[in-house]
Amino acid sequence: MPRRPPFDQRHFLTGLIGAPIRHSASPAMHGQAADALGVRCHYQLIEVAGADRAQLRALLDGVRRLGFSGVNITFPYKEAVVDLLDDLSPPAADMGAVNTVVVRDDRLIGHNTDTTGFERAASGLVAESAQGAVAVLGAGGVGKAIAFALARLGVSEVRIFDTDRTKAEALASLLAAYRGISLAGSVADALHGAVGLVNGTPVGMLPNLGMPVPEELLHDGLWVADAVYSPLWTPLLMAAKATGARIMTGRELAIYQAADAFELFTGLTPSSIEMGQAFDAVTERRSAARMQPETAVQV
Repeated sequence: MPRRPPFDQRHFLTGLIGAPIRHSASPAMHGQAADALGVRCHYQLIEVAGADRAQLRALLDGVRRLGFSGVNITFPYKEAVVDLLDDLSPPAADMGAVNTVVVRDDRLIGHNTDTTGFERAASGLVAESAQGAVAVLGAGGVGKAIAFALARLGVSEVRIFDTDRTKAEALASLLAAYRGISLAGSVADALHGAVGLVNGTPVGMLPNLGMPVPEELLHDGLWVADAVYSPLWTPLLMAAKATGARIMTGRELAIYQAADAFELFTGLTPSSIEMGQAFDAVTERRSAARMQPETAVQV
């Protein structure tokens, strides 16, 4: 079996498995962070839609065999890959979701930097709102990570809502060791008296520009965060801003989870500032492209 290059190499092969991922800023963030450290990082987008268990196993086996230092995992595979790995970090095992797979000695080890990233990103908002109740929409892979991060930050109550009640119940069960975990029967119930709202669903991500929350439920007493970052200003965040609510875009989560993943892949601590600059450049280019007028194509 081919062996991967040594961990102390100066050139790292990493990537992202999921769909759709053409919008990802991760290649730019990882590349710029590596450049600033004097190493090279090739970050490959591996867009595969509708992969079944056998296909995911084949993809991960390729990661193991082809010299990858590791890969990120995104929608819709954060939970599906869990039992295909050789080992899990304790937090990833607790929540049953993985967004980072590291290759060590031909073994695939799952981690979750969405949790550590969101914890870093939201700590200020949680502290400013006196650790009051927070509504979490979505109990899938990123919703799990967000709920665990909020529980670890000590919010008084994490209110979980998912249109699939079974998924919400399963997440509440995983969080049983924490106080203040509850299930909400509706979005309105989740938001009643809450100080914070986090969208952990893909609703609002391009090309879907829907709203996960009725606008009339938003108000200036809330802080509102969205895990989506393409577009950066989702319909939810624009509506929330119009009410005077405090806002956190998906920028901070994207940067901090990437920084934590980079360190797991390489053993090197990246600059979050460099990653942020790369993220902003990608966002600005994408925004400028969307604003360009359509031009006629001559055949």
